[in-house]
Amino acid sequence: MSYDVLTMGRVGVDIYPLQSGVGLADVATFGKFLGGSATNVAVAAARHGHRAAVITRTGDDPFGGYVHKALAEFGVDDAFVSPVPGLPTPVTFCEIFPPDDFPIWFYRYPKAPDLEITAAELPTDEIEQASLFWATVTGLSAEPSRSAHFAAWQARKRRPLTVLDLDYRPSFWKDRETAREQVQAALPHVTVAVGNTDECETAVGTTDAEKAAQALLDLGVEMAIVKRGPKGVYARTRQETVEVPPIRVDVVNGIGAGDGFGGALCHGLLAGWPLERAIRFANAAGAIVTTKLECSSAMPTTAEVEEFLRKNNG
Repeated sequence: MSYDVLTMGRVGVDIYPLQSGVGLADVATFGKFLGGSATNVAVAAARHGHRAAVITRTGDDPFGGYVHKALAEFGVDDAFVSPVPGLPTPVTFCEIFPPDDFPIWFYRYPKAPDLEITAAELPTDEIEQASLFWATVTGLSAEPSRSAHFAAWQARKRRPLTVLDLDYRPSFWKDRETAREQVQAALPHVTVAVGNTDECETAVGTTDAEKAAQALLDLGVEMAIVKRGPKGVYARTRQETVEVPPIRVDVVNGIGAGDGFGGALCHGLLAGWPLERAIRFANAAGAIVTTKLECSSAMPTTAEVEEFLRKNNG
């Protein structure tokens, strides 16, 4: 089967508080949601009508079963989601302090199953044939996942729309310098890089959007996208530069915005839209997700993003 969007990387279960402005010690009730950046991007792409699948691994436990059930409900193919005996499916907790404070705790011990993806089990034909292949920096943080990612890119043969999400999480790495080494080794194998300013600092050593984008291009990508939070989005190819202003919303939870942005970006890139239109659409999708508590089930449809843009003069 050929996929429009095939993602590879993190999966888990988000256990988020149903009270805002309350520390975890005092939270009374929680909600359970599908989570994990690469998984959320696949869900978001499916919401935009694309045939999507995710390559990942879970524990051989009830939460692993929940992942399969939730993926099916969201219309994401789970054919490449396999269990790892002896490792628990990861769970993630957060605190909700709008508008800009969302501490997050990843329980990925003793090791996350999604870091046990091996090169031998990769669906290389599907990776090569997918219209868009999306992977994240988290997958480079440990073996055998790291080698599996490079094997996937080798199978991909640098086909257009090979995307690296710079998704840097300090708790997954020894230090930023170690992560930078792996990211810079990966960049020549991909055509699109997307990340926020902190993630760009990890990748290329600067938070300045213009300098970061140029450095990413110099390292081999064809499109560099820098998310600047309240300053909007900066994107550059070798032919053009685009700056998209922020959209003001009442933020509930900012954690899933990047994944909503990512899935919508996939939609715009697959449609062959001009860069500015694709970035405006992705920026709006990310803004919508911040107005909801959860991540995966908050991903908007194409119609919802277009209506949001109309209302916000996008």
